[in-house]
Amino acid sequence: MIVLVAQLMLTLDGTIVNVALPRIGADLGLGPASLSWIVNAYTLAFGGLMLLGGRLGDTYGRRRVFLIGLTVFTASSLLGGFAQTPAVLIAARAAQGIGAALAAPGVLALVTTSARDDAARNRALALFSAVGIGGGTLGLLLGGVVTEVGSWRWTLFINVPIGLAVLVLAPRFVTETSRNPGRFDIIGALCATGAAMAIVWALIGAPDHGWVSAPTIGWLAGGVALLAALAVTERRVANPMLLPSLLRDRRRIGALAVTTLVFGAQISTFFLVVQYVQGVMRFGPIAAGAAFLPMTLGIFTMARIAPKLVARFGQAPLLVTGTLGLTASYVWLSNVGTTGSYVTAVLGPLLINGVSAGLTFMPAASLVMGGVKPEHAGSASGLLQTVQQLGGAIGLAVIVSVYAAGSLPGQFVPGARAAFLTIGAFTLLASTLAALVLRSRRPAHAKAS
Repeated sequence: MIVLVAQLMLTLDGTIVNVALPRIGADLGLGPASLSWIVNAYTLAFGGLMLLGGRLGDTYGRRRVFLIGLTVFTASSLLGGFAQTPAVLIAARAAQGIGAALAAPGVLALVTTSARDDAARNRALALFSAVGIGGGTLGLLLGGVVTEVGSWRWTLFINVPIGLAVLVLAPRFVTETSRNPGRFDIIGALCATGAAMAIVWALIGAPDHGWVSAPTIGWLAGGVALLAALAVTERRVANPMLLPSLLRDRRRIGALAVTTLVFGAQISTFFLVVQYVQGVMRFGPIAAGAAFLPMTLGIFTMARIAPKLVARFGQAPLLVTGTLGLTASYVWLSNVGTTGSYVTAVLGPLLINGVSAGLTFMPAASLVMGGVKPEHAGSASGLLQTVQQLGGAIGLAVIVSVYAAGSLPGQFVPGARAAFLTIGAFTLLASTLAALVLRSRRPAHAKAS
């Protein structure tokens, strides 16, 4: 539970600052392009270094690397809160991302390897999954509250007491894991980190530069080339950065693909719904954050139910049901208009969305982590959370482009309708993958080599 509190803090940080961006821009004199780097610096470091963080935990001890990462995150939050210039704030956000990338993979690995049995493991995975996506919606609410009643600086300061509390308690209550002997795969680490950062960088800039522009194609090509180099390297080293056998399981690959699509859909939903309730319905920051409470309620409610459903029906039926429910919520949201009320236009689809997301993320995480030997749990966790970050970046980049192509000057609704339908296509594809790729009856806990 202690490490899950830290995970909640890391997840909150992905969205809590977003609500405060207008206040930050006004206070520090930042334009839209520079303001985007307050989000992008964190995303780039977090997504790019996640695989490295997972492998470092496997090699040198997960609790140790978790505490180092949490220390970096907490200290950089304090620095960012006191920032008086844009450069210092952006540097602090990048440092937060580095700290989060070191800490986050250890959370899931510690949660799964410390579980007494499959039932306890599924409960832990359900809580982790609820924190992972539900924390993002809580971040929007908390960001609105602290921004409206206080200062944007508290979106960063709030991490400090939480981080310090976990740093004090974790050494007392969290057991260190054994270290994985052998030389660290430096070439693999460089290839994995470089590939992830190149792909994230390309996706961040795609809406501005264009999908077929030289910068976008160049960075994507560079990322793919580094992935190819990683694949060659990992087959030749004794202690690979990313165990090749993790990517030989059809069900694990299917679960990673579903996770990528669903995370892209959910992150895009945060972006669009915030724009709608603030720009069309004229909600303030607090009300905009509170608008997501039905989604949060649905996610955390399903966190208690999903483990029992997985034990009874298996992962694949829940993934198909959950992704179809998400698709229905996006089709409903595509009917937003300029005269609808919150109850008729937003409440229902967000409630369905939360319940459906709660049905989706826990089974997907269970499939990814199932059968992984304890000494490789950090690598598997890093892989899962890397595709979550990449999925969010890909989804948001695509949806921003779709929204921009369909929008009219000064009007939100025309572009939003096409964007929500595109998000629905993401989750419909995810449900198809779940039905086709995960139909095997082979137990998810079969041992991975």
